[in-house]
Amino acid sequence: MIRRLFLSLLALPLLVSAAETPPNIVMIISDDHLWSDYGFMGHPVVQTPNLDRLASESLTFRRGYVTSSLCCPSLATIITGLYPHQHKVTSNDPPLTPGSGKKKGLAKGPAFEAGREVMSKHLEEAGTLPTMLKQKGYLSLQTGKWWQKHYSRGGFTHGMTEGGRHGDKGLDIGRKTMQPVYDFISEAKQQQKPFLVWYAPMMPHDPHTPPQRLLDKYKDKTPSLHIAKYWAMVDWFDETCGELVKHIDDNGMKENTIFVYVSDNGWITNPQTGRYAEKSKQSQYDGGLRSPIMIRWPGKVRPKMSDELAQSIDLVPTLLKAVGLEPTKAMPGINLLDEAAVSTRKAIYGECFTHNFVDLNVPASSLRWRWIVDGHDKLIVPNKANQPDDVIELYDLKADPTEEKNLAAENADKVKTLSAKLDAWWKP
Repeated sequence: MIRRLFLSLLALPLLVSAAETPPNIVMIISDDHLWSDYGFMGHPVVQTPNLDRLASESLTFRRGYVTSSLCCPSLATIITGLYPHQHKVTSNDPPLTPGSGKKKGLAKGPAFEAGREVMSKHLEEAGTLPTMLKQKGYLSLQTGKWWQKHYSRGGFTHGMTEGGRHGDKGLDIGRKTMQPVYDFISEAKQQQKPFLVWYAPMMPHDPHTPPQRLLDKYKDKTPSLHIAKYWAMVDWFDETCGELVKHIDDNGMKENTIFVYVSDNGWITNPQTGRYAEKSKQSQYDGGLRSPIMIRWPGKVRPKMSDELAQSIDLVPTLLKAVGLEPTKAMPGINLLDEAAVSTRKAIYGECFTHNFVDLNVPASSLRWRWIVDGHDKLIVPNKANQPDDVIELYDLKADPTEEKNLAAENADKVKTLSAKLDAWWKP
């Protein structure tokens, strides 16, 4: 019996327990980055040697997803472990005021600022990973993209953003400097405190302004200068990730640092305009929703390429478990380091909302689509209030990964079954 138990333990691909000394955590979050635009995901041109190396050293879920294909709600999910309809930050910006004449959410004024305050309160009420980690004495640093006013509103003890819509000073990270991260890590080490780094640079997000040396690598590999600039931005982002990983490893923190990677949403460059193509950002398709997810923890997590489903709602419960804390009852995600939980779950869910809130306090009012991925089947159900002309869509992602052929009409029974699962998850 003892020998059988020993052999069964050896067969496990993951060896995880909460460390005696709480592990440091580094969350790398790319911005507007298509799921296939990495060397390890098979892109024939884009070079990402540092992320490729990180993937090879990680438990890497090639079929990872975010919950929503828009920056602000997706980031709010990553830091709370809740769906947008739970944390209520469903959209990028408050409702447009009548007669403002402004596109999307760029109008300023008292109503706009009051709306942003409501969004920040929603996040505080939902609870965030930095706040929860304070129980274990963690220091935490915010850099890069941050929508919810001052970094302290997310529970961070340190940060760069002071209140700007995208992240103001925080957006210098990656594009201009990495020093604030290194200074923070040094301070945490001096205080002998475990730390969390939120590295969410606005990269490869536009403006696509890569160094000329990187643009030169790609400009002759595509007839579109817009695409070349985006590819160079991915390469530039990859370089910054390599610098960050090297800093941790070279300073003796490799064994006790968990690296987590995900993108906030996808991006496909329109070759004529340089903006995002229809089936990527803000869409209900995998071009906007899919992202590889990685977890590196040397000695605790065995490297493995997995084709099981993973999602951004899983990151907070996974990290809490790793440091010896329990996820809250409201968190719907699973511990990605629990092989049984990963293999048992066959379906994941998500939702996409309007760019601007319809009602800041009623998530369903801003809903555009709900979706479910069950195995390789994907069902998309529109909310007719906001998408009156849309139809139900069903795709076989294995045979049709770019979602070109809608199979709903000839698969009524499957649509009915998946719709029932979707309604059991959340029916507005």
